Amino acid sequence: MVNKNEIHNILEDRFKNDTYKSFSSLPSPSRFKDITKGAKRVATAIREKQKIAIVGDYDVDGVVSSAIIALFLDDLQIEYSIKIPNRFIDGYGISPNIVDNLDADVIITVDNGITAFEAGKRAKEKNIDLIITDHHSPKESLPEAYAIIDPKQDDCKFPFEEVCGAHVAWYFIAAIKQELKIEYDLSKFLDILTIAIIADMMDLVDLNRLFLARGIKLLNSSRRPAIRALRQRFSKTLITFSDIAFLLAPLLNSAGRMDDAILSYYFLKSPDVKTASQYLEVLIGFNDKRKSIEKNLVEKSIKQVNESDKAIVVWGSDWHEGVIGIVASRLSRKFQKPAFVFSVEKGIAKGSVRSVGAISILDLLEGAKDSLIGFGGHPQAAGVRVEEKNLKKFKKLICQGAEKLNPKDFLDTDNSIGEISPSLIDLNLVDILENFEPYGQKNPAPYFLIKDMKITAHRVIGKDKNHLKLSTLTDNGFLDILYFNFEQKVTRGAVISAYVTVSKNEYMNKITPQLMIKEILEVK
Repeated sequence: MVNKNEIHNILEDRFKNDTYKSFSSLPSPSRFKDITKGAKRVATAIREKQKIAIVGDYDVDGVVSSAIIALFLDDLQIEYSIKIPNRFIDGYGISPNIVDNLDADVIITVDNGITAFEAGKRAKEKNIDLIITDHHSPKESLPEAYAIIDPKQDDCKFPFEEVCGAHVAWYFIAAIKQELKIEYDLSKFLDILTIAIIADMMDLVDLNRLFLARGIKLLNSSRRPAIRALRQRFSKTLITFSDIAFLLAPLLNSAGRMDDAILSYYFLKSPDVKTASQYLEVLIGFNDKRKSIEKNLVEKSIKQVNESDKAIVVWGSDWHEGVIGIVASRLSRKFQKPAFVFSVEKGIAKGSVRSVGAISILDLLEGAKDSLIGFGGHPQAAGVRVEEKNLKKFKKLICQGAEKLNPKDFLDTDNSIGEISPSLIDLNLVDILENFEPYGQKNPAPYFLIKDMKITAHRVIGKDKNHLKLSTLTDNGFLDILYFNFEQKVTRGAVISAYVTVSKNEYMNKITPQLMIKEILEVK
């Protein structure tokens, strides 16, 4: 059994190697390869009134990156053009067609471009200086570009490479500011930069943790019309990490998934609360539609799942490309296995992949690369393209690869703090856990093992009746337990052993601790 001091020390130990603990210790922008060269070129374009274009991406990180660069140029009263590719029309990232349709002397990409070989050639042919800012892993060679700013380049000296695209964009305007020799408060963007860090599932340690700690505070005091509109619409006096991850990020993503991400960009840049509220209602509509399509695709996907397989690989004709990533997340959580979900159209299967536990999706994909057109992403989430005729071969290779994995990797039990007594669960423990928030990549929410917990009450809840609200009696009184999307029915009188997380419940001005079930190990 662990005690509270041990819990505190275990969590504190996660950050013992953090280098950046204050903004005074931030690494200089100049440590990015090519950032000074790129900043000088943009500064020249600003002084000489040359044409500047921004090319973003249709996810939250890409939209926020675009907004950060654009808002900076707005403040300097510099004209520019903006292009956020449409998922359904343009595909991902900058392309030769996008270059052809931009009237620009300088193009700045944000959150994309590190593999834009054809677009780089086209920009050079048109005498356009292409400045790539990205955070994705490069291939063995790099595109032709005036400057490439990406911390994952082998010869980049920036000391912390796990930053999102918006973070790279933020550093780029810091470098431009230096070249222009102007006073400018870069902290004004930390509120929306925080959204990108969380939405893009960055490692929540070191530099990212430092930015989040400041950013969430600034988000809650932000006068930005978009943030004010969000608070008003959802009656939020305090915006938390969970609100960003499970409310705001899905709303911003919904435009790119269902229609056009430029609408999320306009929402973030709204000049007043009334305008922001109008865009917000559009995003809410997109998100509601996304949920309906998602539910339908999850049901179709489950019918294809063979539970004896160690990985899930499912596909369908014209499955909505904007939703398959969320479906993959749902399936990976439900079955506790890596999930690959494809939308097939005109002989090509475009897929989204989500992992579980300590399994690296990229390693699994590497083992099946001979059956792929291409893939890219992060260890926990990736995108992949396969010819339709190779899908069965791909599935076989992925399942064979998953069979070889260590069973412990499927459930990341290394993040279990240990066994805990229910009598130890109180608001003091909640305070200890909150002290180490936000939780996410590299700082996962701690969970505990509770053995032989007797259930004193149960109730099925939720619109779809897919959640359980349970109760148990401890030395501190009754303790509520939530079991979302329950896999095993638990009723009054049952005795369970389970992995649980501990959180705070606020209801009718009363604050109490509560448990959330991560996995049930035994029901007696």
